[in-house]
Amino acid sequence: MHLRETPVQPAEHGDDLSPFCPRFQYAIELIGRRWVGAVLRVLVAGPARFNELLAAVPNLSDRLLTERLRELEREGLVTRTVSSDRPIRVTYELTDCGRSLSEIICTVGTWSERWVDVTA
Repeated sequence: MHLRETPVQPAEHGDDLSPFCPRFQYAIELIGRRWVGAVLRVLVAGPARFNELLAAVPNLSDRLLTERLRELEREGLVTRTVSSDRPIRVTYELTDCGRSLSEIICTVGTWSERWVDVTA
């Protein structure tokens, strides 16, 4: 399964959610992978270079960042742009699909500030 835009009929108030939806499960597992949320949160603020992403997310290894960025690029959430200047610079940026997650990322951030206790 891969991400792609699909026309969605607006849900009516009170509609019951089906107990299992493969699309929902795929999306949750994709954005819920270790470090993906942190990388997306950084990119919501705007394009970033590899070392900027690495510096912005404590304890993220360069190997794992490379892996996650490749996955996000393959899924169409992130674009990778290589400059023609010297030194060569690689910039990562959210696609339209990735930017459509901005509200969700911000909402999860707000929820976590209220409900998640990291001192426990």
